[in-house]
Amino acid sequence: LPLYLWFFMRVSAVAILGLVFGHLYIMHVLAGTDRIDFQFVARRFATPFWRGYDLLLLAFALSHGVIGLRGIFDDYIRSRPWRVGAEAALWIAGAVFFLLGALILMTFQPGAFRGP
Repeated sequence: LPLYLWFFMRVSAVAILGLVFGHLYIMHVLAGTDRIDFQFVARRFATPFWRGYDLLLLAFALSHGVIGLRGIFDDYIRSRPWRVGAEAALWIAGAVFFLLGALILMTFQPGAFRGP
């Protein structure tokens, strides 16, 4: 498992870099921050591609962070019961945040919101 996690951290770091720079380029260079509003986001999320793109970014970034914190827990929490408890809480929190983020990304419906 440690070798797999080590390898995943390297692969996910490269994926995160590509996804983040793609996101920054599209949102800040092509679109321009002055044009990003609710309608822009609604149009962007109208296509499955952008929902999937943001879901991938969420999955890679969150799992990368959780695995990184797991490594810190392994280094600094010496008591096995405390370490197991902390890691269990970490994985549960990571799963909850992923499910909430995925729920928002996949169920966002701009027509449900009525603005002024």
